[in-house]
Amino acid sequence: MAKIDLDSLGIEELAGLRENATDKLFEKVAARRAELEAELEKLTQYGKAPVKKAESAPAPKAKKTEEAKEPKEQVAKAA
Repeated sequence: MAKIDLDSLGIEELAGLRENATDKLFEKVAARRAELEAELEKLTQYGKAPVKKAESAPAPKAKKTEEAKEPKEQVAKAA
């Protein structure tokens, strides 16, 4: 690959170079993702279901300080 003297390029040329690089990266990521999905599809034929994508983050657990604030049922003591 030919080296480019970035210092000699103008703003317009640098912006175009960045756009071209971004487009090429998106293409490569999409191609790699397709490869990985195809490989995953092949692996699923061996029995285990693929790990499902998490659509949303799991709900956070209550912290101990929050649990302490919540009222707890009092058991009446027999006298």
